[in-house]
Amino acid sequence: MTNTHIKKTTLVATLVTAAAFFSTTATAAEYVPYQGKTTAPAQSSAKSPHENHCRLALEHAESAAIHGKAGHPDILSEHAIVALEHAQAAEKIMQGVAKEHLGKTVEHLHQAIEHGKLGHADVATDHVGQAIAHIRAAKSE
Repeated sequence: MTNTHIKKTTLVATLVTAAAFFSTTATAAEYVPYQGKTTAPAQSSAKSPHENHCRLALEHAESAAIHGKAGHPDILSEHAIVALEHAQAAEKIMQGVAKEHLGKTVEHLHQAIEHGKLGHADVATDHVGQAIAHIRAAKSE
């Protein structure tokens, strides 16, 4: 192999890798500009495990809602699954009214996942919205 052939092969491999990367990352509309932070954020600013699980459940539920509104039911389901795992973990720790809200959150996330897998983005998004409302209510208790 000539040196020129190796350079061309390396260039093609680099372009293919870049194309694959950019096809799986956020679109221009979803792009969030650099915020000037040079260090990784703290693991969690939450004070307790249930607050951390509620925060993560809310983050993933909100991501699920964004994808549902964009017509991506499969990605909605992926985020809803992660939100469900965190909601269930928080539910095990919580008590009282907050625990009841997380129980409702779990029910709605199960429905969102099921409808998302069936391709029903609109119905799944509605369930995610209900789950978000219950997570917020649990956090405020």
